[in-house]
Amino acid sequence: MLSIARKSTISGNISRLAQRTVATTTVRPLALVPGQQLNQRRQYTNASATAEKETITKLLYNIGSRKEVEQYLRHFSSVESQKFAVIKVGGAVLTDELETLASALTFLNRVGLYPIVLHGAGPQLNRLLEDAKVEPQYEEGIRITDPQTLEIARKVFMAENLKLVDALERHGTRARPIPGGVFVADYLDKEKYGYVGKITGVNKEVIESSIRAGALPILTSLAETPTGQILNVNADVAAAELATVLEPLKIVFLNEKNGLYHGVTGKKIDVINLDEEYEDLLKEPWVRYGTKLKINQCKELLDGLPRSSSVAIISAGHLHKELFTDSGAGTLIRRGHKLFKYNKLDEVDPDKLRRIMEAEDASIQAGESSVASYLRSLQQKDVQIYTDEPGQVLAIVTKDPKDSSKPAVLEKLLTSKTAVLNNVPENLWNSIRKDNDTLTWRVDGKAKEGNLDPSWHFERADGSLKNSQDGSTTFFYGIADNDKIKQTLNSISSQKANVPSGARSYSTLRRNNFQFMSRRGFASAAGPKNVGLIGARGYTGRELINLINSHPNLNLTHVSSRELEGKPLEGYTKADLTYVNLKPDDLKAQEQVDAWVLALPNGVCTPFVKQVNEDVKSGQSSEKVLVDLSADHRFDTTWTYGLPEFNRENLKGATRVANPGCYATGAQMSLRPLLPFLDKHSAPTVFGVSGYSGAGTKPSPKNDPAFLKDNLIPYSLTNHIHEREVSYQLGTSVNFIPHVASWFQGIALTVNVPLNKTMSSQDIKSAFEEFYQGEQLVKVLESGEPLVRDNAGKHFVRVGGFNVHPDGRRVVITTTIDNLLKGAATQAVQNLNLSLGFDEYAGIPTN
Repeated sequence: MLSIARKSTISGNISRLAQRTVATTTVRPLALVPGQQLNQRRQYTNASATAEKETITKLLYNIGSRKEVEQYLRHFSSVESQKFAVIKVGGAVLTDELETLASALTFLNRVGLYPIVLHGAGPQLNRLLEDAKVEPQYEEGIRITDPQTLEIARKVFMAENLKLVDALERHGTRARPIPGGVFVADYLDKEKYGYVGKITGVNKEVIESSIRAGALPILTSLAETPTGQILNVNADVAAAELATVLEPLKIVFLNEKNGLYHGVTGKKIDVINLDEEYEDLLKEPWVRYGTKLKINQCKELLDGLPRSSSVAIISAGHLHKELFTDSGAGTLIRRGHKLFKYNKLDEVDPDKLRRIMEAEDASIQAGESSVASYLRSLQQKDVQIYTDEPGQVLAIVTKDPKDSSKPAVLEKLLTSKTAVLNNVPENLWNSIRKDNDTLTWRVDGKAKEGNLDPSWHFERADGSLKNSQDGSTTFFYGIADNDKIKQTLNSISSQKANVPSGARSYSTLRRNNFQFMSRRGFASAAGPKNVGLIGARGYTGRELINLINSHPNLNLTHVSSRELEGKPLEGYTKADLTYVNLKPDDLKAQEQVDAWVLALPNGVCTPFVKQVNEDVKSGQSSEKVLVDLSADHRFDTTWTYGLPEFNRENLKGATRVANPGCYATGAQMSLRPLLPFLDKHSAPTVFGVSGYSGAGTKPSPKNDPAFLKDNLIPYSLTNHIHEREVSYQLGTSVNFIPHVASWFQGIALTVNVPLNKTMSSQDIKSAFEEFYQGEQLVKVLESGEPLVRDNAGKHFVRVGGFNVHPDGRRVVITTTIDNLLKGAATQAVQNLNLSLGFDEYAGIPTN
């Protein structure tokens, strides 16, 4: 079956961050005598390069797990430099995405990689031919190249080659223009096609010389005959010939669409495993024309390369995610390995099973079990055994022969490192899912996940169950009936088996030493945590109290308000609390508090933060989580910016969290998927209208219902704090115009976005759907615009509109968000959950 949806959470414009970081790491040597100065300069240069690489590697952690990033870096660095990647760049990319491409290539080079870049120039050539009144001629899809066309082509290729080299040099990356001298060719058919070549040889030395000199080789697809006649060659064909000679790990075709798309569903095709899918794929009626040609070209190319090689079809802005994460971002095409399924143990070669288990099974390696005894235990069960031809993966699924209603159990899931790097486990998983509607599996808590990252299991499960005694986690999918889950729970105490976890209540229940977890996130922290709220009088404070009141893991122990001191806290049912007026000095005595939420006006929380820091440093207090709802720390790089959808990994275990602003959250949600497509010469404009709860409780015209009746009040029309926050976080200038309206709760945002390329409404919508795939607090509308009244009181953001101007270079996005919930209190609870080790959505209604 064709794989269509690898989970994708796009990183945003990481290249821009990399450039900014690189610029700050330059170190100038001190003035010394010449010999000392030279040595000192070398030392500083080496230190600077090392620091630079470490900094950019850390930036990669924003798009994938540390384990993913590091294993791909090791994988790519394990081969000769010229065998990392061949990247074919279309002419349209050079026109529309030159800076994005230069940033992406710079990023790769900064971590020590040397992609070989080969570009075309088809659109540019067509324009110049049109200007010269030369009508392009084609025969069987091949451009007929007469002397005049060849003369123009040479000039175009040289100009485009130098344009890319200049862009790379501006980014601080050494590059060498190589417009010719690499490809040797004969005439394809001089009578029929003119000066069109068929490549007969590749001069690798030209490329290797560039890499040895520390410069990226930038090639064109022009070739020469042995006698020196220049011939035109299709750039895709040249890239394939180059890959055939160099045998790189990756062959990348950059296109504007970010991959291949399914002709019926319209969804991006995520992975194509040729050994498994090629024949069936060609039978699909929508696989024709360019799609069929590209798949056939990839099949022909990969059949002659090692299985470790793969083709990626991707846009320039998504190149990092495609290369450094398991989930990828574009379309990955690989030979894969044909999978085999057996329904009887005696159908499988036992020596093959033994080799895989001895190499990858931790329990066998530790002597806790033997291969023979385990295989004997399977004889009384119904089994499904999955493996591949070279023996790099093995899955064993069992079913109870006496009770077919019980979920199937995945007893073994073994995979080699090579298989993981080539995404074979994903192919294996698709086969298992197809054959089993319900499944449970157990991952040992003693670091025995093998070569699969723990997140791999969480992302494929509907829920999970953690044993707090041995640390193991049991995962499940397909079990929706609560009574059935309860029956399974009752069996846990009598058998330590692979059983499913509880209902999708997103809570942390405890029975028989087990803890529930939802799909997203890792193990729940042991025991509830205590939270103190400083600044509990305002609207946000009230919403936060309500959320904590229904939270399965958080207890409120302190509510501090100067105005309400001594009054009972109403609406909180877990305990009887009274408002207090805490001073900074009082915090050290509250050792039972695990986290403080600072719901104070801007500029007020500094004494509290300073006191906690000093108490922790002096040993008078244990470390506390601080979540600041004001703007005081949103520009402070020592604090973690708390927008989980963009910064989830960094928030796990963070102790200092700056909660984003309400407008800023909605604006970033509206813009983040479009970062690669922003027009650098024209900033987006955000027109925002908030209900008057956003003006706080202190009386003013902006929260006076009588003044607001039949009215709309603009304010802070330039340089608003949220304008600066959004621009700072996105790394690009954004204009923001706020207003306050007569409703109480909720924000409407209308966002005007100039684009750097022509896009359709469907292109925009697909970018948003891909970016927010799996996000429970972001809803991308199928059609229409979201309304404020439909989102008031909801914990998620709605995004819609996607109306593109007829010229295709400007889109308008409309977004609604509740300013008190996802814009403040709900987001604070997300951040508390991640910081304290709970499921991200614990205590938050997601519908």
